[in-house]
Amino acid sequence: MESKITIKGARQHNLKNINLEIPKNKLVVITGLSGSGKSTLAFDTIFAEGQRRYVESLSAYARQFLQIMDKPDVDSIEGLSPAISIQQKTTNKNPRSTVGTITEIYDYLRLLYSKIGVPYCPNCNREISYQSLDAIVGSILNIIKNKDKGIVYVLSPIIRERKGTYEKILRDLKEEGYTRIRIDKQIVDISEMEEFNIISSQEKHIRHSIEIVIDRIVTEKSSIEKDRLSESVQAAIGKSGGVVEILFEGEEFLFSQKNSCPICNISIGEMEPRSFSFNSPFGACPHCHGLGVETEFDPDLIIPDKTLSILEGAIKPWSSGQFSSFRTSMLKDVGKRFGFNLNTPINKMTKNQLDVILYGTDLRIRYNYTSKSSDSSWEYSGKFEGVISNLQRIYNDTESESKREEIRRYMIEKPCESCKGQRLKKEILAVKINGHSIIDVCNLSVDRIINFFSNLDLDHATSIISRQVLKEINSRLKFLSNVGLDYLSLNRNAGTLSGGESQRIRLATQIGTNLTGVLYVLDEPTIGLHQRDNKLLINTLLKLRDIGNTVIVVEHDEEIIRSADWIIDIGPEAGVHGGQVVAEGELDKVLLNPNSITAEYLSGKKIVNENYERKPIGKKFLKIKGARENNLKNINPSFPLGVITAVTGVSGSGKSTLVNDILFNYLNNHFYKSKYKVGMHDGISGLEFVDKVIGIDQSPIGRTPRSNAITYVNAFTHIRDLFAKTQTARERGYKMGRFSFNLQGGRCDMCDGAGVRKIEMQFLPDVYITCDQCKGNRYNHDTLEVRYKGKNIADILNMTVEEALEFFKNNVPIKNKLKLLEDVGLGYLHLGQSATTLSGGEAQRIKLATELSKKDSGNTVYILDEPTTGLHFADVKKLLKILIRLRDLGNTIIIIEHNLDIISSADWIIDLGPEGGDKGGYIIATGTPEEVSENPKSQTGKFLKDKLSSIRKNEIILKNE
Repeated sequence: MESKITIKGARQHNLKNINLEIPKNKLVVITGLSGSGKSTLAFDTIFAEGQRRYVESLSAYARQFLQIMDKPDVDSIEGLSPAISIQQKTTNKNPRSTVGTITEIYDYLRLLYSKIGVPYCPNCNREISYQSLDAIVGSILNIIKNKDKGIVYVLSPIIRERKGTYEKILRDLKEEGYTRIRIDKQIVDISEMEEFNIISSQEKHIRHSIEIVIDRIVTEKSSIEKDRLSESVQAAIGKSGGVVEILFEGEEFLFSQKNSCPICNISIGEMEPRSFSFNSPFGACPHCHGLGVETEFDPDLIIPDKTLSILEGAIKPWSSGQFSSFRTSMLKDVGKRFGFNLNTPINKMTKNQLDVILYGTDLRIRYNYTSKSSDSSWEYSGKFEGVISNLQRIYNDTESESKREEIRRYMIEKPCESCKGQRLKKEILAVKINGHSIIDVCNLSVDRIINFFSNLDLDHATSIISRQVLKEINSRLKFLSNVGLDYLSLNRNAGTLSGGESQRIRLATQIGTNLTGVLYVLDEPTIGLHQRDNKLLINTLLKLRDIGNTVIVVEHDEEIIRSADWIIDIGPEAGVHGGQVVAEGELDKVLLNPNSITAEYLSGKKIVNENYERKPIGKKFLKIKGARENNLKNINPSFPLGVITAVTGVSGSGKSTLVNDILFNYLNNHFYKSKYKVGMHDGISGLEFVDKVIGIDQSPIGRTPRSNAITYVNAFTHIRDLFAKTQTARERGYKMGRFSFNLQGGRCDMCDGAGVRKIEMQFLPDVYITCDQCKGNRYNHDTLEVRYKGKNIADILNMTVEEALEFFKNNVPIKNKLKLLEDVGLGYLHLGQSATTLSGGEAQRIKLATELSKKDSGNTVYILDEPTTGLHFADVKKLLKILIRLRDLGNTIIIIEHNLDIISSADWIIDLGPEGGDKGGYIIATGTPEEVSENPKSQTGKFLKDKLSSIRKNEIILKNE
């Protein structure tokens, strides 16, 4: 078996025909400046070739659907193991996906609860146990005793909510002598049937329920033959395996020999793992279908300013648009009937008047409408629908997604009233282990769940049944804890996870598989991780290595780099100036390499915060009172204005809750009348010193290949204008729209201007392949014939920001916007580079560049969430200069950050902790970096103290040199 991976002639993207030998069964870190080619080497070359070879190993039949995968531009790769990629950008946005479901821990919990869970009555809280035949018959007699007469159907459920056509089952039932069945609530006579295709082949993918009609008993004056009923119930139970269903006067009653409450006549049937699934109709709350939330129209969003009148546009969704004058005329006539007019401020109306406007009325109103455009008028009489009823109807009926999106602006999410946000049926939530329902357990943090299962009080028999399941659950929980995620709850929605958190969850899942001989490729797993937890992550990576795997990590974190067995430094710089192997080998060898920029920062020859001066704290503050959302412990933080404040703390300590969920959402709603949900707090003061807020996070700048940086910063409009003014374009009558890849006419019709086509790979990630028609140029042949300074529009999009700056150096509007991209360290990006290929950090810096291009008032609050994601030391230095530039204009910068270079350069620190989850949410320390570093209670302070000491030493060395 080969002991190394040998790469020869790698030329993918900006790689410069590199040759490389990577030792196997080692922890290998690939580092270098942002855009130097690290990800190209790790993912687009090594992993892509591993994935391609896997596809080629499949059968010829399977390959015919997948053989379009392009081979990376490399001469050869030898010694390649089966490869698994664990990247940042695969966070699941499905509202049904939680930490518990993606780690599969919830699947084991469902199994555990179905086997050893103790059911209780959701009404009287009595423990539910075995119910005898006599008890079931007695319960049925109690149900019908208050009716004079009726028909009792005794049903035996044999298929419950399962897919299929069930022809054989129906044929067998007829042969057994049964004459009637109930399929999906409809009773069907099968006694005369020759064909049993009741469920068509088109319906076989839909879930169906089938019950045998065991008996049909007519009751007279509350009397019924008890012996006949008993025999029928016994027959139903025997056929279904313990369950009988009674249909009486339109109502259905389910009884089980196993789980039924004799007092309340409530039965939960046999407990199966799917009974505890909120993605199954067996377990999901019927009201919210297992989502835990429901949407409704919010009157405060529909009428945000109640001091305005209808004529002044108080009713937001009706204040503009095609039918606004007609609706205003309707409201005028409604007002005549209910005593208000169009000039009456909303806050001066009675509750009844406002309810009529919002929810309508059944009273008939005479309407008189005169059209201003056609001078026509008409009258009619009818009910008034109401604003909310009108919006709900349009939302349900429209086929336009953009219309739905527009209407969603007036809706809010709230916990489901039926299940209180717990997703499951009340009967299922009443099944408990040691007093905890399955959702109670999922709402605990990982470390508390570990403690819960460690202290389970089980009898001997139950302990034997649950031993293997508990072993699997505890094993997976410990893997999550080992990668620094012990603060997460299993009920946490997957869509709220950061890129680093979701990546570490997948890493923990992979450890659980115990595979060996595998090549793992990871993309910056330290994102969102506090320095204290780095050691946990490093130990996890080393464990993967020690069981016989090769671990390749693309990383900038100093501690990970120093812990690596082998380092590959790609550079020397970014983009066209990168793509070469600058240094490789063990740490000591790399540190001695004079060409490595990474080595200069690792050795202290260069420092990030060079010649940096701290700004003194003034007297103006944004103060939050009583912050208590999620795990925040009723804290009162103060954010000084006009300076850089770093909000720090271990993962899960409450940083994002404080800054994003409370401060940013409140400021957004205050300044822009937004509808963000604001976390619980008592109030925020100091707003008079601020005039706007700008949030810059790591969410994508677009989700399709047509989205890119040049359109996001609004420079492409100027470029298209230049092409439209060329002689060729004017002769052909081409306008600016001709050069847009989002509009028909000039773009390639095959790929709709994307340059690539998306291929869904089912069990593998989706693959984008170059369009056969335009060869990735995005435009049709006629459009590409138009040239500006010898370049067509596709040539421009293929330029890097750095190349385009030189090309457009005499065009001030374009040059200024491109210069901002270069200033934030993105000079290596291609102008047309798809947003789907950008990292979270790159997307965040593009947003930062866009904000820098706008006119600044000097009283802006900038909120950034880990802006150093994906940044090399040299790029962090560039970012810091921009933040200082914004600060020196008088703006306030609030950063959630773990990077010690940024934290040590902040003017003020608010450190939360001491731990994550329930043990966090306190303010541990505030002050300058020096003050926080001396606080013995601060986890951040311990690492900050070493960092400040290192900076001082390096500054002395640099001065002496």
